[in-house]
Order: sequence, then C-alpha cells, then structure tokens
Amino acid sequence: MPTVARINVTPVKSTALHHPGAVQLETSGPVGDRRIFFVDGSGDWFGGDVDLPLMLIHSVLDEDDDRLKLRLPDGAVIEGSASADGDPISVMYDGRPVAAHLLGAWWGRNLTEHLERPMRLARLDEPGTLVDEAVTIVSLASVRELGSRGGREELDASRFRMTFELDGCEPHEEDTWTGRRIGIGEAELIVGGPIPRCVITTIDAETGKQDFPTLKVIAGYRELTDDGDVPFGLYAQVSRPGVVRIGDPVEPR
Repeated sequence: MPTVARINVTPVKSTALHHPGAVQLETSGPVGDRRIFFVDGSGDWFGGDVDLPLMLIHSVLDEDDDRLKLRLPDGAVIEGSASADGDPISVMYDGRPVAAHLLGAWWGRNLTEHLERPMRLARLDEPGTLVDEAVTIVSLASVRELGSRGGREELDASRFRMTFELDGCEPHEEDTWTGRRIGIGEAELIVGGPIPRCVITTIDAETGKQDFPTLKVIAGYRELTDDGDVPFGLYAQVSRPGVVRIGDPVEPR
C-alpha cells in the first residue's frame, strides 16, 4: 500500500521547503502553507526565476508572535513583523485576481537592498488562494523513473515542491487516480489533473543551479497535456480535512 514518505510546506511561497512530521489539512490546503509571497517591482507576484531562485531563501513564521524570519542566500537574516498592515493589493494568478495586503514597507526596503531588485512581501487575505489546487502529490517511483531516463541515479523530488511525496507506488501509478477519492491519513482527497511543469524544476533546490533537463526528459517519454504543457504529478482537492503524518497509508477508493 502506498504511504506518505515526505511532507513539503513553506510559510513563504517559493522559499525553501520545510519537512514536518505531520500537517493539518483544511479545504484550503495545509495550515500555514504559502500564506506569504513575494511581490516584484511591477506589483505582480514573484515565484522566482533562474537568476533569483527563491528556494535558497529559508523562511520561518512564528504564528504565535506573528513574526517572520528570512535567511537570504548571502547569509543575511531579516526578521520582523509578519502583520499584513500595509496597503491592500490584488495580483493575478492563473487568470484570476488574488487579494492580499502588503507587509510593512520596512520589508521592501531590506529585500530590495539584499536581492538587488525591487521586492516586497504580501500576505494572502484568504489561505490557499495563490495555488492552483489545495494539495499536490507525486510518487517517489515516478521521480526515480524520470531520473533514470535522464541518466541520473538519484534525483531529489524536492525540485517539484509537492505537498506529499509517496512511497510504495509503481512509476506514475498516481496518474491512474485522476478523478478518484483517496484516503490519506485522517483526510480525504479528490485527485485532479496533471501539473504542468516549468523551468524552476530544472534547478537543484540546494544549490540554486540548473542541473537536470527536467522538461526535456519528461517530454521525451510522457504525453503532453492538451495545452502542450509538460505534466508531472497531480493536483488534488481536500474533500475531508484531517491530520496527515509521515508513514500514513494512502488508499485509492
């Protein structure tokens, strides 16, 4: 039976992942996941790029004291209030507006100085609105298959930034769950469609350097989506909230 091998969350979207032993799933997704995000100089949400891979930034959010700490690639640590007491903003994500409030201007000044480009932080008004679906899943067998086809003995699944990495599956077995309900720990998911991948998946999460032709390898053996996108892993909605722990069974129904 498939089981949960690793959980990946982060309080600030696109920054380095945390791997807790358990998470509380709500209909909006894991509690506390991706509540804060970067806003660039144009007022758009910024998820990182090859020149500025945000996964090298480590973020810690203390919900009790409402304080955020960021450790930047240059070693600098920025820490301050995580209260969204700045101006309201609306950013476009996947063709829809997402409401948020900026964090204090102090964050923008410090981030702009250290990252050497205009950058601010904002906090979502509603959790889970800056993602396509509440949860994402992929099996480690699928990641191993991809690595093997690309000549890599070991390929870290964290480059895909999935909520749940699963063990005990055949390669791409999770694709057969599309449209089905699956029990996962105390929660239940409705599995949706494939996730279109982007160039960020070619970057090693530890070094920030491009090290694997992810999109080329996937496209070489996987059928593209109707929109011509390169698919890997699946979206899912939360149909029953609950706690999910490492080692919990994953039961397609």
